[in-house]
Amino acid sequence: MNPFRYERAHDASSAVALLAQEPGGVFLAGGTNLVDHLRLGVRQPDLLIDISHLPFDRIEPLPDGGVRIGALVHNSDLAADRTIRIRYPLLAQALLAGASGQLRNLATTGGNLLQRTRCVYFQDITKPCNKRVPGSGCPAREGYHRNLAILGASQACIATHPSDMAVAMVALDAVVRVLGPQGARVIPLVDFYRLPGEEPQRDTVLEHGELITAVDLPPLSFATRSHYRKVRDRASYATCAWRWAAWRTSPGVHGKLRPSSAARQRPRRRSAGRPRSSWPMPSRGPAMRSRSRSPATPWCGRCLT
Repeated sequence: MNPFRYERAHDASSAVALLAQEPGGVFLAGGTNLVDHLRLGVRQPDLLIDISHLPFDRIEPLPDGGVRIGALVHNSDLAADRTIRIRYPLLAQALLAGASGQLRNLATTGGNLLQRTRCVYFQDITKPCNKRVPGSGCPAREGYHRNLAILGASQACIATHPSDMAVAMVALDAVVRVLGPQGARVIPLVDFYRLPGEEPQRDTVLEHGELITAVDLPPLSFATRSHYRKVRDRASYATCAWRWAAWRTSPGVHGKLRPSSAARQRPRRRSAGRPRSSWPMPSRGPAMRSRSRSPATPWCGRCLT
């Protein structure tokens, strides 16, 4: 591990100012992804700015009926929140489908959105990777790429984003609140992620020094009838082959889909275009039928047909 400086931010403005002055600095919250990368040598920051004590750890109602989720709300707390479970069940389901209980206890909302790809070449510093070292190449194109992109990729990168929570939030039309050196701004989550293009090292539209402070969910009546489905090799802590979020309305089912086989930016379809009977909807049983490959699953997990 390379040596680095550590600073604890006392407020959001000082955190932003510290990072803006240090090109090699990064924010540290739960650290579930960053600490792994420090150990592997994937990330070599000069400065860690601890933001874990900032007051962004609350889930609050908004005047318009929506919900504001602080960037430092832990994933386990968000999944267990009564308001989220009742009004946005697909978000709670998506959180419980990701990682393990121990990781969810540490991982934060902002950190979940900013986690890096699980591509094995990105995490192995002995291998070239355009996302880690721009211009070094993308061996995944001809190598191991079973869970990587078939949609939205480029010649430079075929990596995918690992967040289940982000998929659900895109389906819910979430917006990200950001504070940066130039002030505050709001970014629709569907526009938050970048396709790899010729700059695969840039995962999001955030500028250096910008800090996620909260995620807002709008009031959506149909969200109470929503569901999140994740198809993977095994039910316990495995990268998915396909995942989607949908909600039931009358007379049909409408949804916004994001396949795991698509690159960072999430495509959405407002109407699923399939008969309601062909869509697997949540069971009332405790297992939610998400632990098995149901015959009703409408896709093979690698294509749109």
